[in-house]
Amino acid sequence: MQTEKYLKNYIDGNLAPATTGNYLDNINPATGKVYTHFPDSSEEDLQRAIEAAERAFPAWAALDPQKRFRIMMRIADIIEQNSDSFARAETIDTGKPLSMSHSVDIPRAHAHFRFFASSILHYGNEAFHLQNEATSYTLRQPIGVVGCISPWNLPLYQLTWKIAPALATGNCVIAKTSELSPVTAHLLSKACVEAKLPPGVLNIIYGKDQTLDLAIAKHPKIEAVSFTGDMEKGQKILQAGIKNIKKLSLQLGGKNPSIIFEDCDFDQMMINTLRSSFSNNGQHNFACSRIYIEESLYEKFKTELIKRTSFLKIGDPFSSITDLGALISEGQLKRVQSYIKLAQKEGGNLLYGGKKIDLPGELEGGFFFRPAIIEDLPLACRTNQEQIFGPIVSLTPFSSESEVVKLANGTSFGLAASVWSKDISKASRISTQLKAGVVWINGWMTQDLRAPFGGTRMSGHQKEGGLESLRFFSETKNISIKY
Repeated sequence: MQTEKYLKNYIDGNLAPATTGNYLDNINPATGKVYTHFPDSSEEDLQRAIEAAERAFPAWAALDPQKRFRIMMRIADIIEQNSDSFARAETIDTGKPLSMSHSVDIPRAHAHFRFFASSILHYGNEAFHLQNEATSYTLRQPIGVVGCISPWNLPLYQLTWKIAPALATGNCVIAKTSELSPVTAHLLSKACVEAKLPPGVLNIIYGKDQTLDLAIAKHPKIEAVSFTGDMEKGQKILQAGIKNIKKLSLQLGGKNPSIIFEDCDFDQMMINTLRSSFSNNGQHNFACSRIYIEESLYEKFKTELIKRTSFLKIGDPFSSITDLGALISEGQLKRVQSYIKLAQKEGGNLLYGGKKIDLPGELEGGFFFRPAIIEDLPLACRTNQEQIFGPIVSLTPFSSESEVVKLANGTSFGLAASVWSKDISKASRISTQLKAGVVWINGWMTQDLRAPFGGTRMSGHQKEGGLESLRFFSETKNISIKY
């Protein structure tokens, strides 16, 4: 499956340029150079996509779930059969190592289609019997036309996480991926054409995030929106969508803590802490950027983290020995650099890294950065309060359970947390007190597709995953039969 130099919108089953004919540049983060172009779509293109979805909705909603299942499974098969093409495209688009695209992003994409295609076959309704008077039963029905907006850090992973349950429940979808990473969405549209997904059931458009994301959220014909992105954009989506009282699922940022007790399995903790801190260059909503270590373990942990971080290979995303590729954009690189300066002004001690890396040859213009480890930052400082979305972690010692719970809960976010201890009673006790939608005990990013996922407080609204996604993309109707 080939990636064209000029991507096209996928509307009403056809691949076509924007109505304006204009294109935007797509930059390879590892080289800093333009390598593809994508449509600069307008609200006119959005309207065409919505009209196509409205036409397709009655037949798709009425289609036997077994037939929806077969079409979605074909899409999953095509993604898997073309996993090399998808993985290469994801790596060029995002700057992440090819090994990560191959092992995480693409397998999850076809797994999402398979999981939700299968789940809908077993998604039942309920019945209630009122003695000698009536029987009531519920129906879960599709909503109509829904919007799915995915972020740039996990483009295909997050897009399929939203599209698959929306299609499985009988909705028609307007999908929009970030302007920074559009290519795998284009390959997905080609997979849908090959799988003979009926025209209009899924429509994928490209363009400026600030223009199209809000246009999708405010459009009166779009009945629900699932959005993953930063908190500021999520607030705007909320304001735009609430005017039409539409369903909204907002998966937003995080400033996640990792809590490490002395009695942990040290080697396993270190392996996973390195991952949770720096994988994908910390460009995860669920990255653990605040690390709290029991005082008796602090110096040993600090020394070991610096040593292991120094061993990370940073460079060509297509090299088999690369651990970290490039940051997503020049703008993101400058943002991360600004937080290093801010942290030092706030009293932080830079223990390691925090510098842009200049590489030779084709990678000379790439957005490479050496991960940073900082200590001595107060909880209230901006570096510890704001999501940076980069490879920067702060270290803080603690002396008691009550102290570390207060520190961990000391931001406005509440997405995820990790707790490391062999004492499961203690770890469980701590977990119940943390203000987080997801808590991992002795692990990180263990995600069962059946389990709900999402944050609390400023990290989001609604949960996704498993039954939560099927519930979000459907409406409950109660029907009562009087005797």
